[in-house]
Amino acid sequence: MGLIKKKLIVKNKQGLHARPAALFVQVANKFDSRITVIRNNEEVNGKSIMGILMLGAEMNTPIIIEVEGDDAALAMLELEKIISSEE
Repeated sequence: MGLIKKKLIVKNKQGLHARPAALFVQVANKFDSRITVIRNNEEVNGKSIMGILMLGAEMNTPIIIEVEGDDAALAMLELEKIISSEE
């Protein structure tokens, strides 16, 4: 059970809003790991749609994702796909 921490750039044209935010939360909730998303020292629960929307992460915004738990590696892989996707 380890902690994985990655800095990523939001690639989606909509940023982490609406559909991309809902998709992120939907995927995050498939995992047992604790998922935290950080932007400008503001930390939110990656499994909370309100938290993700509160970050106001636009396209090209750097964010940090921290994943901790038994399925952390797989969770990070899937979440990274969403953040890096341009659609």
